[in-house]
Amino acid sequence: MFAPTYLDHNATTPLDPAVREVMLPYLDGRFGNASSRHEYGRQARSAIEAARAQVAAAVGAHKTEVVFTSGGSEANNLFLKGVAATTKPGVVVISRLEHPCVREPARQLTRAGWAMETVGVDAQGVINMSDVERALATGPRMVSVMLANNETGVIQPVDEIAAAARAAGVWMHTDAVQALGKLPVDFRALGVNAMSISAHKIYGPLGAGALIVDKRVDLAPLIAGGGQERGLRSGTENVAAIVGFGKACELAVARRDSEMQRQAVLRDELDNALASLGATIFGRAAPRLAGTTFFAFAGIDGETLVGKLDREGFACASGSACSSADPEPSKTLLAMGVEPNTARNAVRVSTGMSTTRSDMTRFIDVLRVQVDALRGLRAVTVE
Repeated sequence: MFAPTYLDHNATTPLDPAVREVMLPYLDGRFGNASSRHEYGRQARSAIEAARAQVAAAVGAHKTEVVFTSGGSEANNLFLKGVAATTKPGVVVISRLEHPCVREPARQLTRAGWAMETVGVDAQGVINMSDVERALATGPRMVSVMLANNETGVIQPVDEIAAAARAAGVWMHTDAVQALGKLPVDFRALGVNAMSISAHKIYGPLGAGALIVDKRVDLAPLIAGGGQERGLRSGTENVAAIVGFGKACELAVARRDSEMQRQAVLRDELDNALASLGATIFGRAAPRLAGTTFFAFAGIDGETLVGKLDREGFACASGSACSSADPEPSKTLLAMGVEPNTARNAVRVSTGMSTTRSDMTRFIDVLRVQVDALRGLRAVTVE
């Protein structure tokens, strides 16, 4: 069966064979419940705690600060709703770039008496510190800002924002799901109180993530029950997925620098080709993840171009909203001041470990042909 070249690694990554190997025993003979006190349970508990140490080491945290969740969405919800449940309503500050799993829980809090303040970004997609300072002056209780944008790849000054939040006595959280494995992520160095990460963005299994949280932060759990994960996430642990997450974190750190250098070369090659074709490359002048390029061609619909590329054997993403049910253009691009018609033309390419120089060369050749064809069709239509 024909397998297209995968250029959508920001959406999810394939499971690393080394990760699968360490998971398999916990899908077979080592099937115990980690809360059980017999040998099967002890095996499961030992595996979870070993994985917890691996995850903590990958992000410069202590293992007691790692709370396993089902993924980044749950981790983000746990911080926002968990803090809100332990304090009287106040102001929550988020950026206009946030993923829906930050934006929507923050909006839900407004129904419980909270106010939501948003901070803007410049034309390159970098958060405005002046907006942050304005928002902090309102006396918020918590701030949540992503570390790297999932669409543009633009890296945000989270350490600066965290320092300002700390000086104001405000809890600071960052969604680091897109950043882990793609740049150094250090919980202590960032100065945040909480951070969300996920396994499936780093060649680990779907359905595993973590909230890294300072013990000083008072959180209420989203799920009540048997008191697993320090009482913050009840439910029988998915041992195999957690073990896979730990291994994926270990591998991500080991290969991060060399892999990102390699992918930066591919990204720059694509950027140069896109520029020669007259594309707009969003966030190109800002610090950006090595494997991400978000671009648009004037007059060429992004969904149409993605469909053409898919039929030619390349899997990438359009710039529409995260939910396929939402026809609106990228909120990230709108926040950057991009016109809605241009935002609808956006396409994202995100490379990964399997992406080769040959893949990029072929992609550029196919892209050039498709763009020329769509431009010709548009010219005929206009005439």
